[in-house]
Order: sequence, then C-alpha cells, then structure tokens
Amino acid sequence: MATVARVSVHWRVAVAAFRQYSTYRLATAAGVFTNSVFGLIRASILFAAIATADGELAGYTALQAATYVWLGQALLAPIEAFGTREVSQRVHHGDIAVDLLRPVPFLTLFYAQKLGRSSFLLLGRGLPPLLIGALITGLALPEDPLSYPLGLLSLLLAITLAFLADMLVNLAAFWLVETRGLSVVYMAVMNLLSGFLIPIVWFPDWLLAIARATPFPSMIQTPIDTLSGRIPVAEAAGLVAVQAGWIAVLALAAWAVLRAGVRSLEVQGG
Repeated sequence: MATVARVSVHWRVAVAAFRQYSTYRLATAAGVFTNSVFGLIRASILFAAIATADGELAGYTALQAATYVWLGQALLAPIEAFGTREVSQRVHHGDIAVDLLRPVPFLTLFYAQKLGRSSFLLLGRGLPPLLIGALITGLALPEDPLSYPLGLLSLLLAITLAFLADMLVNLAAFWLVETRGLSVVYMAVMNLLSGFLIPIVWFPDWLLAIARATPFPSMIQTPIDTLSGRIPVAEAAGLVAVQAGWIAVLALAAWAVLRAGVRSLEVQGG
C-alpha cells in the first residue's frame, strides 16, 4: 500500500507540474517562435558547411543535418539544456528544510516535477518547431520502425540524465554562497559537449574523446541519433545502455551529495 500511495503522490506532482506550465501560453508561443527562428539560423549554417564539403560532412547530408537541428531544437526545452536554479534557491532561502520534512524522497519529488514539466515542454514547445522544420527543410525519417520506441526511451533517459546533472549543480548551493557562476560554466560545457551546437562527430579527435568520456552526449546527441535513425538500431541500443549507465552513476552521486549537504546543514544548526 505504501508503494502504491507513493507512486500516486509522484503522479499527482507530475500532473500538477504539467498543468502549471500549460498556463504559460504566451511564454510557450514565444518559445516556439524563438526555437523556430534559431532552428532556421542553425540549419542555414550547417547547410553552408555541408555544401562546402561537397554535400556530405562526417556522414551528414543536408537532410540529415536539418533533422539533427530540428530534433535538437525540439529537445532543448524538455531537457532544459540551460539548467535550472530552483533547488539552489530553495537551499539559499532555507525552504529546503520543508522539502526534507515531506514524506516523499527529495530527489524523486523533484524528478516527478521534472517529468511533468518536460512532458508539457515537449508537446508545447518541442513538437511545433519540429513540424515547422519538417515543412520548411524536410526531415530524414528512420527506416527501421524499432528506432521510434528506442528513440522515445532514449529521450526519457536523456531527460533523466539532464535532471541528475542539473541537480548536482544545484546541490552545490549547500557549500557555495552563489551557484550562478557554476551554472554558467555547466551550461557552456554541456551545450558544447552534448552535441547541441554541432554533431560531436564533427569535433577534432581530441575533443571527441573528451566528449565521449562525459555524460553530456547522452543528453542530446544520443536521443537525436536514435530518433532520426541516423545510426543502426543495434548501435543505438548500445548508446541507450550507456545512458542507463550514466544515470546510475549520477543518481548515486546526487544521493551522496544530497546526504552530505543535509549533514552539513545539520552541523551548522539548520
């Protein structure tokens, strides 16, 4: 019964987060417009690079590059590539004490909020630019039908991974007076190494090796490659397994950091 009740609570939290963000209609419309404009700009830049390379660059044709761009724009909002600061602010304001007293685990509570928020952002701000891109530039669709369910799984894992990484940055607030600088550094590194700006296979070898040694490509490059069918299903399945591995590592790290932060708070009399 306790497990069922806990699942019910998390479901209600996710639904509440979905409804909350669905009320921001003007912001959603503005986000769709901005994502679409930047998508067109990014696509034109990549098209120019591919044209200079005689129509193909590191396995990307113009159509595949367009698909990469529009899927990236669609995932930008639900993955929240620019990070959040809610948890760090709650730590600084002392509101985290209330969160820790709730009968629901801290990390799973905010994860439920993340899933509800990301679900709306995917539907409200992700799909419209993708449809606009399909009409303007076209999209390369997967030939293997297994790419679709595998891509959706990869997307869920990417959202989870981005949540955990962002949570680690926010939990640094237990020891830092201001986490804004850390957030800026994280955002810059994440956007570069995740493959959001350009496909990581376009990186020089040394930077590609660095990127693949981090969880960042699993947040954007992997779901894009899987959903677009650019790589075979067998290879995509291996990358999804890598995503799951990184989730295990970051989940353990987030739990350890939260525990250490709470202990630090108690020692200080918080």
